[in-house]
Amino acid sequence: MNSKMIANGIIRAVVTLLLAALLLYALYLLKSLIIYIVISLVITLIGKPIVRFLYKKVRIRNRVICVIITMLLFLIISLGVFSLFIPLLIAQSQSLSLLDIDQLKINMEHLMQQIVDNLGIEKVPPLDVSKMLKAIDFPGIINSTVGFIGSFGMGFFSVLFISFFFLKDGSKMLQSILALISRSHIEQSEASIEKTNDLLSRYFVGIILQIGILFVIYTIVLLIFGVQNAFIIAFLCSLLNLIPYIGPVIGFGLMAFLTMTGFIGNDFSTVMLPKTIYVMIGFLIGQLIDNFFSQPLIFSNSVKSSPLEIFLVIIASGTLFGITGMVVAVPAYTVIKVVLKEFFDGNKFVDYLTKNM
Repeated sequence: MNSKMIANGIIRAVVTLLLAALLLYALYLLKSLIIYIVISLVITLIGKPIVRFLYKKVRIRNRVICVIITMLLFLIISLGVFSLFIPLLIAQSQSLSLLDIDQLKINMEHLMQQIVDNLGIEKVPPLDVSKMLKAIDFPGIINSTVGFIGSFGMGFFSVLFISFFFLKDGSKMLQSILALISRSHIEQSEASIEKTNDLLSRYFVGIILQIGILFVIYTIVLLIFGVQNAFIIAFLCSLLNLIPYIGPVIGFGLMAFLTMTGFIGNDFSTVMLPKTIYVMIGFLIGQLIDNFFSQPLIFSNSVKSSPLEIFLVIIASGTLFGITGMVVAVPAYTVIKVVLKEFFDGNKFVDYLTKNM
């Protein structure tokens, strides 16, 4: 009897592991769709108050029209944000057209020689800028850019489409899901939804505050040193901060590049390089404020998770779902913790994981 029970237990464990592995594999295959759904849920969370305002305060009694107006508002804002970058692209194209490769080579070699002289290093091979430029795969970059634009466009309109139906039929969908749940778990499910809405609302308000603080700091720094298109560059680099860990690194490189190209035509040693260094110092100050003030405030008041938890979740999500997975990792993890807290309260591991909630 004991051996039979042990065998049955082993079989159940193996079957459970296989089902879990199949589920994870299916999630991996459907990662694009899952990301679209998560982003759509975020838009739905933000758009619901707008739909409610139009329905109750403006007294537009057709809910579909309220949803259409809300989605048009999101579309206009999105297109407005994209249109901000057109002047920046034009300005950078004009600046790059003035770039003197030979002079750049001389300036870079001179800078390297100064560094070598100051550090006392001998026999450093000369920097060959021409070879560096030839090594860049411009056709590959263009193909990747075109592919990215196509994928982004498809994802953008997919998210709009899904968000429309979430806003329009969200209550019906929720009732349908609750109908599938046994009556004994209805209260727990409703409590999970309520807590999730509360925590995610705090989280997104905190994210907006975080981006706003960085935008102000970056704008002030760029304006002080006379960088062209300061507002657009500051907005873009502050938005990149949404990507955990990688975003600030990309923002650092992008701000340095755009600052240098903005001063093309000026002396490299006395204008371009010093101003770029000063701007980068300002960027780092902004990141210090973000890391020691903004982020702890957001995570402690919203997701209720330790920095180590957040780090591991972001890395795991980024490995499975890429950069978009890193962006949605924290809110998705928050939802999972709320569900675990409501449905598995009393489990030692769950209690430890959700002790601050």
